[in-house]
Order: sequence, then structure tokens, then C-alpha cells
Amino acid sequence: MHRAWLVAGVTFGVLVAAAAFRSSTGVLIEPIEATFGWSRALASGAVALNLAVFGLSAPFAAALMERFGLRRVAVVALLAVTAGTSLTLVMTQPWHLVVLWGLVVGGATGSLASVVGPIVANRWFVRHRGLVTGIFAAGSATGQLVFLPTIARLTTSQGWRSASLVVAVLALLLVPFVLLVVRDRPADVGLLPLGADGPDDPRVSRPVASTAGAVRTALDQLAQAARVREFWVLAGTFFVCGWSTNGLVGTHFVAAAHDHGMPATTAAGLLALIGGFDLVGTVASGWLSDRVDPRYLLLAYYGLRGLGLLAVPAVLGPAVAPPLLFFVVFYGLDWIATVPPTVALCREAFGLERSGVVYGWVFASHMVGAAVAAQFAGAVREVTGSYSTAWWTAGVLCLVAAVACLAARRTPAAAPASATG
Repeated sequence: MHRAWLVAGVTFGVLVAAAAFRSSTGVLIEPIEATFGWSRALASGAVALNLAVFGLSAPFAAALMERFGLRRVAVVALLAVTAGTSLTLVMTQPWHLVVLWGLVVGGATGSLASVVGPIVANRWFVRHRGLVTGIFAAGSATGQLVFLPTIARLTTSQGWRSASLVVAVLALLLVPFVLLVVRDRPADVGLLPLGADGPDDPRVSRPVASTAGAVRTALDQLAQAARVREFWVLAGTFFVCGWSTNGLVGTHFVAAAHDHGMPATTAAGLLALIGGFDLVGTVASGWLSDRVDPRYLLLAYYGLRGLGLLAVPAVLGPAVAPPLLFFVVFYGLDWIATVPPTVALCREAFGLERSGVVYGWVFASHMVGAAVAAQFAGAVREVTGSYSTAWWTAGVLCLVAAVACLAARRTPAAAPASATG
């Protein structure tokens, strides 16, 4: 077996764990409030900062990986998760929560969850690159599905401190696996990427010399990417992806269903079902990205997603009727199926190495879209007493994104001369 599959296995484990680490804050927020008597606004502010730092850390993490190596950055991020979660056991002040959850855990999990997968896929795989990207993207759903119920039960039975300790220990246990198995590139162990024809194969990722710091590298590559049409197409459509997934459905689906008379526990179960079908949809999307024009995949994903969102106000009700169940299954399959074709177009437009940092910025746009949608949908519900306008707005945005995807060019754009070497 090619070592690339071992690296992919450890990477998948890290991505699964990173998703569990980040999303565990939602389970721990209420018991922490009860312990310290802190307000919901304070705890929600820490979670909001966690989400913002999670998204914005992506391009800088990719630049750090170019400068210092993938393995080093991943190990430091895992140790930061260990420190951030374990130190919550002894926190006493509100600002401790903001720093530990918002900055430390948010930045560390963002460094792991957003760009590690595409970088490993680009460097270690030529054959099955799209499929592996899809598997990595599905890791986020797996992390929430596998670990969140466990963390929730542990919090209920043993308290939030025990749950935090489990997260810290899990992060620490991953460190030796990363150190033993993961290498920055196949050449470090005398190998070629899986499926490469030889060292001169143009599909093989090669190092980009850089003497600049990570912040400058990330900002310089943003400035260069901003001059290329594909960047705005990908960032704009991924903004809509974040709007229509994490921001709207992920944040407001349970509340919206409850408005229609559905018990919150039933609605939460449907949301978990969306996550389950996401595993299938994202892996299948990765497989398709190796075989089908990514633009047409995105056209289908965003277009069908938009039509589904337009129908949500009509299918929500007090019970799980067949039309609602159909929406849940379909939306799960489509949830982050957009990731593999977006990564593929980013790779074509900006090259194997620069696509890591550029995709980091595209991912940041995704999280900004999620944040805006979460606020927008809440405001719509407050003003109108209903989420209908929020669903319809998201549906229209997805239809616009579907058409916009066709503006991306398939032929790789000439990579601008890097200011960092």
C-alpha cells in the first residue's frame, strides 16, 4: 500500500477530531454558564469569536504550512487545542473563556480543519485527488456525528470539565500519529505522489521558495488572487455556500421547525440526519470531481440547493412528512458537496502550491457568509415573525451562485509572480 493512504488516514482522523473540538463548544456552553453564572451573551460572544477566528485562520495556516511544513503546524495546532481545552478546567474569569475558546481553540481548529485536507490531497495524490478531497471534506460531518453525542452524554453524566478533559486528551493522543506517519511531501521519504508518472510529472506539487513571514505571504497571495476572476467567482459562490449551510440551516433550522410546531428534539434529529447523508454526498462529489467538469457540478449543487430552499416554508410542519424527509436527505447529500469541485477549480486557477493559501481565503469567505446569514435570518425572524423570507433569500442566492460558477475558466490561469519568492 502506498504511504499516501496512511497519511490520508491520519489526516482524516485529525480532521474528524478538529470538527469535534470546534463544535464541542455548543454542547458545553450551557453548563459553563450554569457553573459560573455568566450570561448567554458572554458565552455566545466567545462562540462567535471561535467561529470568526476558525474561518480567518485558514489562509494564514496555509502560509505557515508552506513556510514551516505541514507536520509542524498540525502538531502545534493539536497542542494548542490541548492547552486551550485543558485550561478551561481552571478558568475563573469571563475573559479566560473568550481567550481560550475564542482565540486559542478557534485558531487551532481552523488551522486543522480548513486547509490541511486540500494540501495533503494536492501533495500526496495525483490519482484519486478529487476523491480524497471529498473524503477529507466529509471528516467535518463525521466528527460532529461521532463525537458530539458522546461529548453531550459525558457532559450530562460527568460534567463539562470531564468532557473538556476528554477533548484535550484526544488532541494530545493524535500528536504521535502525526509525528510518526505524516510527512510534508512524498519526496521526504523517497516517494512520488500516488499516481504520478515520474518526478517531472506536471501534476506533482513542488515547493514554492519563500522567505517572507506567514502573514505577509497570506496577504500577498490574497492581493495576487484578487486580480484573477476565478478568485471572485469561487469566493462569492462559497460565501453563498456558507450562507445556505452553516449560517442558515445549521443555525436556524431547529428554531424554524419549532415555529411550525415540530418538537426541538425531532428537528435536531433531522439536522443530524443531514449530517449523515453529507458523508455520502461529499465523498461522491469528490469522486465526480475527478471525472466531471467542476463548474457543472457546482451548477447542479447550487441550483438544486436553491430550489430546495425555496420550498422549505411549504414543507415544514409539526410532523416529519415525506416532502420534509426528502428535503433533509437531499440537503444532506448536497451539504458540502461543493467543497471538492471548489478545491479543484482553485487548484487549476492558482496552481498546486498557491491554491492552499488561496483556498484558505475562499474558505474565510464561506465563514463570513455563514456569520452574515446567521445574523440576517435572526433579524428576519425578529421583524416578520417568520423565517420564510430568510429561506427564499437563500434560495435566490444559490440560484445566482449556480449561474456564476460558469464564469470560472477551466484552463489554469497564469500564476502571478509571487512576491514571496
